[in-house]
Amino acid sequence: MRKLVAGLVQQSCTADRSGNIQRSTQGIRKAASGGAELVVLQELHLGPYFCQTEDLSLFDLAEPIPGPSSELFASLAGQLHIVIVASLFELRAPGLYHNTAVVFEKDGSIAGKYRKMHIPDDPGFYEKYYFTPGDLGFCPISTSVGKLGVLVCWDQWYPEAARLMALAGAELLIYPTAIGWGTSEPDSERMLMLDAWTTIQRSHAVANGLPVLCANRVGFEPAGQGADHGILFWGNSFIAGPQGEYLAKAGRQEDQVLTAQIDMSRTQTVRRNWPFLRDRRVDAYKDLLLLYRD
Repeated sequence: MRKLVAGLVQQSCTADRSGNIQRSTQGIRKAASGGAELVVLQELHLGPYFCQTEDLSLFDLAEPIPGPSSELFASLAGQLHIVIVASLFELRAPGLYHNTAVVFEKDGSIAGKYRKMHIPDDPGFYEKYYFTPGDLGFCPISTSVGKLGVLVCWDQWYPEAARLMALAGAELLIYPTAIGWGTSEPDSERMLMLDAWTTIQRSHAVANGLPVLCANRVGFEPAGQGADHGILFWGNSFIAGPQGEYLAKAGRQEDQVLTAQIDMSRTQTVRRNWPFLRDRRVDAYKDLLLLYRD
């Protein structure tokens, strides 16, 4: 039986970049002190979720990888001898930017990165303005704690992404996330949205027999300086086992560090009892390559 202690850092973010980094690093250290060998940070944790508006000046927030922030988290991974999944606004080339998750190995090296594949463009989530869709595919990143199927936020709604990671040998599905309610969302819809969000990710655990880790942010972030509208991020970060069972779950309002012990051998047991991969009809799925079947 192979056990892995994993941690998540759920935090609020402000315009104080150094303060955000301090909260992230404090959360990582707390998780590591609790025995975590793997720690996951939320999406774009260095600052406010800037995609609420389209502002040309905000491209200045991007940085290359390797770069100052990746070097900081690489150093911390090496110091604590843990694997860290961080989320950065990547400057790949002039005019070419990605929403990128970076995995740092226990020795401080970069084990790999994943560029967000599904890019939303909705009120308050204008990511197509900033990010080019990823071109690295759905490829697990090999680390000392296992093969990590790293995906990012909007990717979490797509069963195809989770399945392709599973078919490529991922041992964990990991979702750095930034999601919440807009100020115009009616109360009647808010709990339905939150329930749908947790349900879809737990369903990826069930359908693929894999543990799922999701780190979300918390707190209200205005859509621009002094705005009275924005997003209330709903937290609820969680770690689930391969049958979708909660192993740890955070609250809705507070900064929080989660840790949970994951029995990595349960994937084999669960897949033997529920052999979804065995019974797939790959000969009949060609229409999945269509955008829509008219």
